[in-house]
Amino acid sequence: ISALKQNGLLQSLASGGSEQKQQEVNLDVLKAEEEWEALETIHPGLPSEQAGVSDDTSGYTPLISFNEALQYFQTADLTDYKKNIQATVRRTGFSAIAHFLFGPPRLHRELQEERNLVFAIAQCPLDNNQQVHMRVLQTIYKKLTGSRFDCTRYGSHWEQIGFQGVDPMTDLRGTGFLGLMHPLYFVMDSQTLPLAHEIYKLSQHETQNFPFCVLSINITRIAIQALREECLSKECNRRQQVVGVLNDFYIATFLYLYQLWKSQHKTISDSGFVLKEVEAFAKRNPRQLLKRLETYLNECHHGAVAVMAAVTQHPSPSAGGHSPKLNPASSAKEINFTGVCELPVELEGEARLI
Repeated sequence: ISALKQNGLLQSLASGGSEQKQQEVNLDVLKAEEEWEALETIHPGLPSEQAGVSDDTSGYTPLISFNEALQYFQTADLTDYKKNIQATVRRTGFSAIAHFLFGPPRLHRELQEERNLVFAIAQCPLDNNQQVHMRVLQTIYKKLTGSRFDCTRYGSHWEQIGFQGVDPMTDLRGTGFLGLMHPLYFVMDSQTLPLAHEIYKLSQHETQNFPFCVLSINITRIAIQALREECLSKECNRRQQVVGVLNDFYIATFLYLYQLWKSQHKTISDSGFVLKEVEAFAKRNPRQLLKRLETYLNECHHGAVAVMAAVTQHPSPSAGGHSPKLNPASSAKEINFTGVCELPVELEGEARLI
Protein backbone atom coordinates (compact mmCIF):
# COMPACT_ATOMS: atom_id res chain seq x y z
CA ILE A 1 0.00 0.00 0.00
CA SER A 2 2.83 2.40 0.88
CA ALA A 3 4.62 1.62 -2.40
CA LEU A 4 1.42 2.25 -4.33
CA LYS A 5 0.88 5.56 -2.56
CA GLN A 6 4.45 6.81 -2.99
CA ASN A 7 5.53 5.36 -6.35
CA GLY A 8 2.45 4.41 -8.33
CA LEU A 9 1.38 7.91 -9.21
CA LEU A 10 4.95 9.08 -9.87
CA GLN A 11 5.64 6.15 -12.21
CA SER A 12 2.45 6.88 -14.09
CA LEU A 13 3.37 10.54 -14.57
CA ALA A 14 6.97 9.71 -15.51
CA SER A 15 5.84 7.32 -18.24
CA GLY A 16 3.77 10.09 -19.80
CA GLY A 17 0.53 8.12 -19.56
CA SER A 18 -2.72 9.56 -20.66
CA GLU A 19 -4.98 11.60 -18.43
CA GLN A 20 -7.37 8.66 -18.19
CA LYS A 21 -4.59 6.39 -16.93
CA GLN A 22 -3.61 9.03 -14.35
CA GLN A 23 -7.19 9.19 -13.09
CA GLU A 24 -7.26 5.40 -12.73
CA VAL A 25 -4.09 5.50 -10.66
CA ASN A 26 -5.52 8.30 -8.53
CA LEU A 27 -8.58 6.16 -7.82
CA ASP A 28 -6.36 3.23 -6.87
CA VAL A 29 -4.39 5.45 -4.49
CA LEU A 30 -7.55 6.81 -2.83
CA LYS A 31 -8.93 3.31 -2.45
CA ALA A 32 -5.67 2.11 -0.93
CA GLU A 33 -5.67 5.02 1.52
CA GLU A 34 -9.21 4.21 2.61
CA GLU A 35 -8.29 0.56 3.15
CA TRP A 36 -5.21 1.56 5.14
CA GLU A 37 -7.21 3.91 7.38
CA ALA A 38 -9.79 1.18 7.95
CA LEU A 39 -7.01 -1.26 8.80
CA GLU A 40 -5.61 1.10 11.43
CA THR A 41 -8.93 1.09 13.32
CA ILE A 42 -8.98 -2.71 13.64
CA HIS A 43 -7.81 -3.88 17.07
CA PRO A 44 -5.82 -7.07 17.54
CA GLY A 45 -7.80 -10.11 18.61
CA LEU A 46 -10.77 -12.06 17.39
CA PRO A 47 -13.19 -10.74 14.78
CA SER A 48 -16.06 -8.66 16.15
CA GLU A 49 -18.68 -11.36 15.86
CA GLN A 50 -16.49 -14.04 17.49
CA ALA A 51 -15.16 -11.83 20.30
CA GLY A 52 -18.50 -10.15 20.93
CA VAL A 53 -16.97 -6.70 20.60
CA SER A 54 -19.31 -4.01 19.42
CA ASP A 55 -18.51 -2.61 15.97
CA ASP A 56 -19.30 0.86 17.27
CA THR A 57 -16.24 1.59 19.41
CA SER A 58 -17.37 5.18 19.73
CA GLY A 59 -20.06 3.82 22.11
CA TYR A 60 -17.47 2.89 24.73
CA THR A 61 -19.16 2.43 28.11
CA PRO A 62 -17.20 3.79 31.09
CA LEU A 63 -16.65 1.51 34.07
CA ILE A 64 -18.96 1.91 37.03
CA SER A 65 -17.98 1.65 40.70
CA PHE A 66 -19.93 -0.34 43.25
CA ASN A 67 -20.86 2.81 45.17
CA GLU A 68 -22.24 4.48 42.05
CA ALA A 69 -24.38 1.45 41.27
CA LEU A 70 -25.55 1.26 44.88
CA GLN A 71 -26.51 4.94 44.88
CA TYR A 72 -28.65 4.28 41.82
CA PHE A 73 -30.69 1.69 43.75
CA GLN A 74 -30.82 3.87 46.87
CA THR A 75 -32.57 6.60 44.86
CA ALA A 76 -34.68 4.32 42.64
CA ASP A 77 -38.31 3.52 43.39
CA LEU A 78 -38.23 -0.05 44.69
CA THR A 79 -41.60 0.08 46.47
CA ASP A 80 -43.10 -2.79 44.50
CA TYR A 81 -40.13 -5.02 45.23
CA LYS A 82 -40.06 -4.18 48.94
CA LYS A 83 -43.67 -5.29 49.28
CA ASN A 84 -42.64 -8.87 48.52
CA ILE A 85 -39.67 -9.01 50.92
CA GLN A 86 -39.37 -11.90 53.33
CA ALA A 87 -36.78 -10.44 55.69
CA THR A 88 -36.43 -13.43 58.03
CA VAL A 89 -37.22 -17.12 58.04
CA ARG A 90 -40.65 -17.85 59.49
CA ARG A 91 -40.38 -20.36 62.33
CA THR A 92 -43.14 -22.03 64.29
CA GLY A 93 -43.41 -24.29 67.30
CA PHE A 94 -40.29 -25.59 68.99
CA SER A 95 -38.07 -24.19 66.23
CA ALA A 96 -39.27 -20.67 66.98
CA ILE A 97 -38.70 -21.10 70.73
CA ALA A 98 -35.21 -22.56 70.24
CA HIS A 99 -34.27 -19.77 67.85
CA PHE A 100 -35.51 -17.15 70.30
CA LEU A 101 -33.57 -18.64 73.22
CA PHE A 102 -30.38 -19.85 71.56
CA GLY A 103 -30.34 -18.29 68.11
CA PRO A 104 -28.40 -15.25 66.86
CA PRO A 105 -29.42 -11.74 67.94
CA ARG A 106 -32.00 -9.82 65.94
CA LEU A 107 -30.81 -7.16 63.54
CA HIS A 108 -30.86 -3.65 65.02
CA ARG A 109 -33.89 -1.64 63.99
CA GLU A 110 -31.80 1.13 62.39
CA LEU A 111 -30.25 -1.44 60.01
CA GLN A 112 -33.47 -3.02 58.83
CA GLU A 113 -34.04 -0.50 56.03
CA GLU A 114 -30.60 -1.25 54.60
CA ARG A 115 -31.33 -4.96 54.82
CA ASN A 116 -34.62 -4.46 52.99
CA LEU A 117 -32.77 -2.57 50.25
CA VAL A 118 -30.54 -5.61 49.73
CA PHE A 119 -33.54 -7.92 49.44
CA ALA A 120 -35.21 -5.48 47.03
CA ILE A 121 -32.12 -5.43 44.77
CA ALA A 122 -32.20 -9.22 44.84
CA GLN A 123 -35.66 -9.04 43.23
CA CYS A 124 -34.77 -6.50 40.52
CA PRO A 125 -34.32 -8.08 37.08
CA LEU A 126 -31.65 -7.00 34.61
CA ASP A 127 -33.13 -4.18 32.52
CA ASN A 128 -31.74 -3.50 29.04
CA ASN A 129 -33.18 0.03 29.12
CA GLN A 130 -31.30 1.05 32.28
CA GLN A 131 -27.86 2.45 31.53
CA VAL A 132 -26.57 1.61 35.01
CA HIS A 133 -27.53 -2.04 34.54
CA MET A 134 -25.67 -2.25 31.26
CA ARG A 135 -22.60 -0.51 32.70
CA VAL A 136 -22.45 -3.02 35.55
CA LEU A 137 -22.60 -5.91 33.10
CA GLN A 138 -19.91 -4.40 30.85
CA THR A 139 -17.66 -3.57 33.83
CA ILE A 140 -17.68 -7.15 35.10
CA TYR A 141 -16.82 -8.48 31.65
CA LYS A 142 -14.00 -5.99 31.10
CA LYS A 143 -12.40 -6.39 34.53
CA LEU A 144 -12.37 -10.19 34.31
CA THR A 145 -11.21 -10.54 30.71
CA GLY A 146 -9.03 -7.43 30.43
CA SER A 147 -11.01 -6.21 27.42
CA ARG A 148 -11.02 -2.46 26.80
CA PHE A 149 -14.07 -2.30 24.57
CA ASP A 150 -17.77 -3.01 24.93
CA CYS A 151 -19.18 -6.39 24.02
CA THR A 152 -22.58 -7.04 22.52
CA ARG A 153 -25.57 -7.54 24.81
CA TYR A 154 -26.15 -11.09 23.55
CA GLY A 155 -23.59 -13.62 22.40
CA SER A 156 -21.45 -16.62 23.25
CA HIS A 157 -18.79 -14.31 24.75
CA TRP A 158 -20.78 -14.30 28.02
CA GLU A 159 -19.96 -17.97 28.38
CA GLN A 160 -16.30 -16.93 28.58
CA ILE A 161 -16.87 -15.45 32.06
CA GLY A 162 -19.10 -18.27 33.19
CA PHE A 163 -22.69 -17.55 32.22
CA GLN A 164 -24.59 -20.53 30.84
CA GLY A 165 -25.77 -19.00 27.58
CA VAL A 166 -25.89 -15.97 25.34
CA ASP A 167 -27.99 -13.90 27.79
CA PRO A 168 -26.81 -13.37 31.39
CA MET A 169 -30.36 -12.46 32.42
CA THR A 170 -31.44 -16.11 32.37
CA ASP A 171 -28.95 -16.97 35.14
CA LEU A 172 -30.06 -14.16 37.47
CA ARG A 173 -33.56 -15.40 38.24
CA GLY A 174 -32.67 -16.64 41.72
CA THR A 175 -30.69 -13.62 42.93
CA GLY A 176 -31.88 -10.73 40.75
CA PHE A 177 -29.48 -7.85 40.21
CA LEU A 178 -27.67 -8.62 43.46
CA GLY A 179 -26.09 -11.46 41.48
CA LEU A 180 -24.26 -8.76 39.50
CA MET A 181 -23.65 -6.31 42.35
CA HIS A 182 -21.51 -8.83 44.23
CA PRO A 183 -19.07 -9.62 41.40
CA LEU A 184 -19.00 -5.88 40.61
CA TYR A 185 -17.77 -5.20 44.14
CA PHE A 186 -15.31 -8.09 43.81
CA VAL A 187 -13.62 -6.77 40.65
CA MET A 188 -13.77 -3.04 41.43
CA ASP A 189 -12.08 -3.21 44.82
CA SER A 190 -8.31 -2.96 44.39
CA GLN A 191 -7.67 -5.28 47.34
CA THR A 192 -9.88 -8.11 46.12
CA LEU A 193 -9.35 -7.80 42.35
CA PRO A 194 -6.20 -10.01 42.38
CA LEU A 195 -8.19 -12.72 44.14
CA ALA A 196 -10.98 -12.39 41.57
CA HIS A 197 -8.40 -12.87 38.82
CA GLU A 198 -6.98 -15.95 40.57
CA ILE A 199 -10.42 -17.53 40.85
CA TYR A 200 -11.24 -16.62 37.25
CA LYS A 201 -7.93 -18.16 36.16
CA LEU A 202 -8.82 -21.42 37.93
CA SER A 203 -12.24 -21.35 36.26
CA GLN A 204 -10.43 -21.58 32.90
CA HIS A 205 -8.28 -24.54 34.00
CA GLU A 206 -8.13 -27.53 31.65
CA THR A 207 -9.54 -30.01 34.17
CA GLN A 208 -10.69 -27.95 37.18
CA ASN A 209 -12.70 -25.43 35.15
CA PHE A 210 -16.09 -24.16 36.30
CA PRO A 211 -18.51 -21.40 35.19
CA PHE A 212 -17.28 -18.39 37.18
CA CYS A 213 -20.45 -16.29 37.11
CA VAL A 214 -22.81 -19.20 37.73
CA LEU A 215 -20.74 -20.16 40.78
CA SER A 216 -20.72 -16.51 41.85
CA ILE A 217 -24.52 -16.37 41.64
CA ASN A 218 -24.75 -19.47 43.82
CA ILE A 219 -22.56 -17.80 46.42
CA THR A 220 -24.81 -14.72 46.30
CA ARG A 221 -27.74 -17.05 46.95
CA ILE A 222 -25.90 -18.43 50.00
CA ALA A 223 -25.28 -14.87 51.22
CA ILE A 224 -28.95 -13.93 50.81
CA GLN A 225 -30.05 -17.00 52.74
CA ALA A 226 -27.48 -16.39 55.49
CA LEU A 227 -28.80 -12.84 55.90
CA ARG A 228 -32.41 -14.04 55.95
CA GLU A 229 -31.60 -16.72 58.54
CA GLU A 230 -29.96 -14.00 60.68
CA CYS A 231 -26.55 -15.70 60.55
CA LEU A 232 -24.99 -12.31 59.80
CA SER A 233 -27.01 -10.19 62.23
CA LYS A 234 -24.35 -10.23 64.95
CA GLU A 235 -21.65 -9.03 62.55
CA CYS A 236 -23.97 -6.43 61.01
CA ASN A 237 -24.81 -5.07 64.45
CA ARG A 238 -21.13 -4.95 65.39
CA ARG A 239 -20.13 -3.06 62.24
CA GLN A 240 -23.38 -1.08 62.02
CA GLN A 241 -23.87 -1.90 58.32
CA VAL A 242 -25.44 -4.59 56.17
CA VAL A 243 -24.21 -4.07 52.61
CA GLY A 244 -20.54 -4.06 53.59
CA VAL A 245 -20.88 -7.19 55.71
CA LEU A 246 -22.75 -9.02 52.96
CA ASN A 247 -20.10 -8.05 50.36
CA ASP A 248 -17.30 -9.34 52.57
CA PHE A 249 -19.22 -12.51 53.39
CA TYR A 250 -19.71 -13.14 49.66
CA ILE A 251 -15.97 -12.78 48.94
CA ALA A 252 -14.97 -14.78 52.04
CA THR A 253 -17.26 -17.63 50.96
CA PHE A 254 -15.86 -17.48 47.42
CA LEU A 255 -12.32 -17.59 48.82
CA TYR A 256 -13.16 -20.63 50.95
CA LEU A 257 -14.68 -22.42 47.96
CA TYR A 258 -11.71 -21.47 45.76
CA GLN A 259 -9.15 -22.86 48.22
CA LEU A 260 -11.20 -26.01 48.68
CA TRP A 261 -11.66 -26.49 44.93
CA LYS A 262 -8.01 -25.90 44.13
CA SER A 263 -6.39 -27.86 46.98
CA GLN A 264 -8.65 -30.90 46.64
CA HIS A 265 -8.58 -30.86 42.81
CA LYS A 266 -12.33 -30.59 42.44
CA THR A 267 -14.01 -30.65 39.04
CA ILE A 268 -17.36 -29.48 37.74
CA SER A 269 -18.88 -32.88 38.59
CA ASP A 270 -18.22 -32.12 42.28
CA SER A 271 -19.86 -28.69 42.22
CA GLY A 272 -23.18 -29.70 43.78
CA PHE A 273 -21.53 -31.40 46.76
CA VAL A 274 -19.00 -28.60 47.19
CA LEU A 275 -21.65 -25.87 47.21
CA LYS A 276 -23.76 -27.77 49.73
CA GLU A 277 -20.85 -28.20 52.13
CA VAL A 278 -19.60 -24.63 51.65
CA GLU A 279 -23.08 -23.28 52.42
CA ALA A 280 -23.33 -25.31 55.62
CA PHE A 281 -19.88 -24.21 56.80
CA ALA A 282 -20.43 -20.54 55.89
CA LYS A 283 -23.72 -20.30 57.79
CA ARG A 284 -22.24 -21.93 60.89
CA ASN A 285 -18.98 -19.96 60.88
CA PRO A 286 -19.52 -16.51 59.31
CA ARG A 287 -17.10 -14.79 61.68
CA GLN A 288 -14.41 -17.37 60.97
CA LEU A 289 -14.84 -16.93 57.22
CA LEU A 290 -14.57 -13.14 57.50
CA LYS A 291 -11.45 -13.47 59.64
CA ARG A 292 -9.85 -15.79 57.09
CA LEU A 293 -10.53 -13.27 54.34
CA GLU A 294 -8.99 -10.49 56.41
CA THR A 295 -5.89 -12.61 57.05
CA TYR A 296 -5.60 -13.59 53.40
CA LEU A 297 -5.76 -9.99 52.17
CA ASN A 298 -3.29 -8.79 54.80
CA GLU A 299 -0.82 -11.55 53.95
CA CYS A 300 -1.09 -10.77 50.25
CA HIS A 301 -0.58 -7.06 50.91
CA HIS A 302 2.45 -7.58 53.12
CA GLY A 303 3.82 -10.13 50.66
CA ALA A 304 3.58 -7.66 47.79
CA VAL A 305 5.31 -4.98 49.88
CA ALA A 306 8.10 -7.39 50.83
CA VAL A 307 8.66 -8.40 47.21
CA MET A 308 8.88 -4.77 46.14
CA ALA A 309 11.35 -4.06 48.94
CA ALA A 310 13.49 -7.06 47.96
CA VAL A 311 13.56 -5.98 44.31
CA THR A 312 14.57 -2.46 45.34
CA GLN A 313 17.35 -3.64 47.65
CA HIS A 314 18.69 -6.36 45.34
CA PRO A 315 18.52 -5.31 41.69
CA SER A 316 18.90 -7.96 39.05
CA PRO A 317 22.37 -8.60 37.49
CA SER A 318 21.12 -7.22 34.18
CA ALA A 319 20.53 -3.89 35.92
CA GLY A 320 24.17 -3.73 36.96
CA GLY A 321 23.82 -5.20 40.46
CA HIS A 322 25.12 -8.48 41.87
CA SER A 323 22.74 -11.21 42.98
CA PRO A 324 23.30 -11.82 46.69
CA LYS A 325 24.30 -15.22 47.98
CA LEU A 326 21.64 -16.71 50.20
CA ASN A 327 22.51 -18.69 53.27
CA PRO A 328 20.34 -21.74 54.11
CA ALA A 329 18.27 -19.81 56.65
CA SER A 330 17.35 -16.99 54.29
CA SER A 331 16.71 -19.49 51.52
CA ALA A 332 14.26 -21.34 53.71
CA LYS A 333 12.48 -18.14 54.55
CA GLU A 334 12.02 -17.31 50.88
CA ILE A 335 10.68 -20.78 50.16
CA ASN A 336 8.11 -20.42 52.92
CA PHE A 337 7.22 -16.94 51.74
CA THR A 338 6.36 -18.10 48.21
CA GLY A 339 2.98 -19.48 49.28
CA VAL A 340 2.03 -16.69 51.60
CA CYS A 341 -1.40 -16.24 49.99
CA GLU A 342 -2.15 -19.96 49.77
CA LEU A 343 -3.72 -20.38 53.20
CA PRO A 344 -4.60 -24.01 54.00
CA VAL A 345 -8.27 -24.88 54.13
CA GLU A 346 -9.33 -25.85 57.63
CA LEU A 347 -12.26 -28.23 57.48
CA GLU A 348 -14.23 -29.13 60.57
CA GLY A 349 -16.96 -31.72 61.06
CA GLU A 350 -19.53 -31.65 58.26
CA ALA A 351 -17.46 -29.22 56.23
CA ARG A 352 -14.95 -31.93 55.33
CA LEU A 353 -15.51 -33.21 51.80
CA ILE A 354 -14.97 -36.90 51.14
